[in-house]
Amino acid sequence: MIELDAVSHRFGERQVLEDIDLTLTEDRIAVIGANGSGKSTFARLLNGLQVPTAGTVTVDGLDTRKQGKAVRKKVGFVFQDPDVQIVMPTVAEDVAFGLKHHGLGKTEAAERVTEVLTEFGLNDFRDHPAHLLSGGQKQLLAIAAVLAVRPDYLIFDEPTTLLDLRNKRRITRLLHDLPQQIVVISHDLDLLTDFDRVLVIDSGRVVADGSARDSIAHYLAMHEAS
Repeated sequence: MIELDAVSHRFGERQVLEDIDLTLTEDRIAVIGANGSGKSTFARLLNGLQVPTAGTVTVDGLDTRKQGKAVRKKVGFVFQDPDVQIVMPTVAEDVAFGLKHHGLGKTEAAERVTEVLTEFGLNDFRDHPAHLLSGGQKQLLAIAAVLAVRPDYLIFDEPTTLLDLRNKRRITRLLHDLPQQIVVISHDLDLLTDFDRVLVIDSGRVVADGSARDSIAHYLAMHEAS
């Protein structure tokens, strides 16, 4: 369970998030909002990539401020820009890199790499330079590398932005079928219509929190009124 207790965050003098109290228990949760609303900062707070300037974020009782390393082992994060996430020269090496500190033997790790690359249609590219993949392939690699370590929770920041229709459908099915709790930050409202819970963030505050239908309707009404 992920909990936010009186969470606020600021960058210098700019207040980005303010007074957020949430308990996230549903399987599939989405966060929507305009650019600059604070939703990406919200996502980074959930696994300790950033820590709140006030309040606490806990994951299964682990405080992101005090136990960030343990939290990040439990919470996988897929960035909007896969180039931020890809760190190794080849596709297979990049997936294997994330497994090094998860107690897998050499054979088991190699099998895990092949399994996840096959699942994402990347096994034929295993020795290909990772940064020379297409934008969509890079996004798939970033997701594959995070899933390979089998975290308990997954945070996705705009997971379909770079994908063509075929791969967007693949990721849509994946988000539906994953056994972990997921939190998805997205402008793609069609992706979110069957999510269990949708949060709307505006000017750093949660202004709607409910079913996908109700929250998306609230968000659309906000923009029609502006």
